[in-house]
Amino acid sequence: MNTPLSETELQEIDARATAAQPGPWKSWIEGRDFSGGSNFIQTGSGAERGEDIEMSGATVADQDFMAAARQDIPRLIAEVRRQRALLNRAK
Repeated sequence: MNTPLSETELQEIDARATAAQPGPWKSWIEGRDFSGGSNFIQTGSGAERGEDIEMSGATVADQDFMAAARQDIPRLIAEVRRQRALLNRAK
């Protein structure tokens, strides 16, 4: 059985997300998104563009998940905190 996520754990997850290269991240798959080259994750955009992330051994689904997590995790953290605030007000 899963145990509830503690505030400390939530802060640790948030710290890891904050420490990562700025988003948005986008997964680029050769043959799906462009022709020629290798699969990579683009980090940031415009003036905030960071280093591309290239990996070996990841499936397309793995890479898409990792790229989306850069946007998804901060949104999930915000939603958990919003829900907790609502619960605390209802008490």
